[in-house]
Amino acid sequence: MTSTSRSNPTARRSAGIAAAACIALAACLASAPAGSAGSTDLHGAPTVSVNDSAPTGWASVGPGTNGGAGAAPENIHVVSTLAELKAATLNNGDPKAPKIIYIRGTINGNESADGKILGEQDYAPGYDIQKYMSCFQDNGKIWSDQTFPYCKQMRQLRQQGSNAMKRQIEVNLPSNTTLLGLDEDSGLVGANIIMNVASNVVIRNLSIESPVDWFTSWSPDDGDGAWNARFDCLSAVTSDHIWIDHVLLTDGRFPDSEAPKDFKNEPVIRHDGLLDLKDGTDFVTVSNSQLRDHDKTSLLGSGDEHVDKDGGKLRVSFISNLFENTQQRGPRVRFGQVHVLNNYFVASTEDPDYPMISAAQGGTSYFLGAGYESRIFSEYNAFDYTGAGADQSITVTSYNGNMFSDTGSWFNGEPVDLEAVAQASFEDRKAPAVAAAVDSGTAVPEWAQRDFTSDVGWEPSDTYTYRTLTSPAAVRNAVLNFSGPGVIKVIPGK
Repeated sequence: MTSTSRSNPTARRSAGIAAAACIALAACLASAPAGSAGSTDLHGAPTVSVNDSAPTGWASVGPGTNGGAGAAPENIHVVSTLAELKAATLNNGDPKAPKIIYIRGTINGNESADGKILGEQDYAPGYDIQKYMSCFQDNGKIWSDQTFPYCKQMRQLRQQGSNAMKRQIEVNLPSNTTLLGLDEDSGLVGANIIMNVASNVVIRNLSIESPVDWFTSWSPDDGDGAWNARFDCLSAVTSDHIWIDHVLLTDGRFPDSEAPKDFKNEPVIRHDGLLDLKDGTDFVTVSNSQLRDHDKTSLLGSGDEHVDKDGGKLRVSFISNLFENTQQRGPRVRFGQVHVLNNYFVASTEDPDYPMISAAQGGTSYFLGAGYESRIFSEYNAFDYTGAGADQSITVTSYNGNMFSDTGSWFNGEPVDLEAVAQASFEDRKAPAVAAAVDSGTAVPEWAQRDFTSDVGWEPSDTYTYRTLTSPAAVRNAVLNFSGPGVIKVIPGK
């Protein structure tokens, strides 16, 4: 199996990039605007324009998505520090006006105004996660301020540190913004990038490392108990028309496996989502990007009960992306009409940091999650899953979702019936729900009264134009050679 290098995630292969780029764009990004694929620099890298619009996917629907295209000269910013980035989002007092923000080099979300990189003790001096955990009695089931003399202090310091960190690392991208990396190594580490009630945002050519939440909280009542980190890497709340292209999202230098151990001798979870879309976010295209080495990867919709916010929305296209060692939520969808096209999914049961263990093996890992009222339209995706016990059930898991369609996908290079996998998962979830209701004399849950269907009620081709790669080799090659930052060339002012 061909895989990418974790030690240098932005390293690119020089040979063949231009050819692979043309294949990927011709197949996956039909009707691209001039400059997005048709020109190359002296090194063969395709050049892109700051005025590009999302060429396909849900972000191209309606008014389209072109971010800060046409920004006035005074609204074009080049930034290399967190303070400069935050100032640029304010855009000279007019944050919603079209703006272009170029990032040069790597910006650290924990960088204070004086240039110091803040750490746990800067946010909450005296906080100690081992002491925090020791204040839970009965193996993490009950908190008590009286367990030890320091418990009330640890509780207060954890909240203090979390709030201080939020104020520091949060970067809010307003409407009509294009955020572009100027160089191969342009990006952000440790920042919490959000779009909150924003419209028309473009993010391209950036490597983004997920923030480490030193003040993650333990929730005893979340299932059998769970860690809930606060900060996503990239998220959108009640926002629309977003195009994320040639971006790397990853835990990077701080894998969960290296975190402190908890009550169960398992690593503390210090990362939340890589890419979460919530509260009615709509018209999003994620293309040519990499989501790697992470647990809770991409959540679309935040609750089965949120039909008032999410019903009829969460329309998202995932086109020609790499999902590698993403232990769950690749993506997990509620309500949304989600197009999953020509993506390459890679995992192993034996990865040292992010092993993916399918439900058939007694684990909880999966790539595509069909949640309540989700309508996933999958086409020609390649899944490579290796290691002891690797099986097809890793491809799709149902979370009360009874609608799923797939055409032409492959598992380890061979055709796979994803609809059968999805149906089996739904039936495995439905049967005990029905039995429990009968045993208790209560009503069967509404979702469990349904039958599985491959008719999801919509087709992407009715809404936007796209082309398709139809062999697993073509999908692998296009994604491995043309996804992520550094394979496109950004020329300021063009």
